[in-house]
Amino acid sequence: MATEVKTLEDLGQAIPGGTPAPEVEAPREPVRDSLGRAYATGKRKDAVARVWIKPGSGRVTVNGKEMDKYFARPVLQMILRQPFQVAGVVDQFDVMATVKGGGLSGQAGAVKHGVSKALQLYEPSLRAALKAAGFLTRDSRVVERKKYGKRKARRSFQFSKR
Repeated sequence: MATEVKTLEDLGQAIPGGTPAPEVEAPREPVRDSLGRAYATGKRKDAVARVWIKPGSGRVTVNGKEMDKYFARPVLQMILRQPFQVAGVVDQFDVMATVKGGGLSGQAGAVKHGVSKALQLYEPSLRAALKAAGFLTRDSRVVERKKYGKRKARRSFQFSKR
């Protein structure tokens, strides 16, 4: 009867005086509430979106209105559909979002960010596709503040020599 000899590396421990053993990441668990929904907050520019997703027929409701009524421009509707297309789950989830602040473009980006985060929380296996597409990263670009002595953030008043 042969006994198997395990080293410190096999046990996931650090070698004394050596390099630490690589961290093994635990598999992610789905995060859902009592109603079977996943919740996430999305942000873009000054807009903040609270997003809930649950299995359904693909209805998207933003601030109590249908997506095509709230975001009338086709480009904004396309932005909202991107996370579902990348994850390959088109028309499988219903989305309920409330969004405040910013303009329509920023709000669409905020809802997209929130949907991506909620999808990843609902089904952790979708994380790789969403992360590769860059949908889980918050776009941190915001409008620069106006400085005193300037006409805008950087634009100076017109210079006149005489």
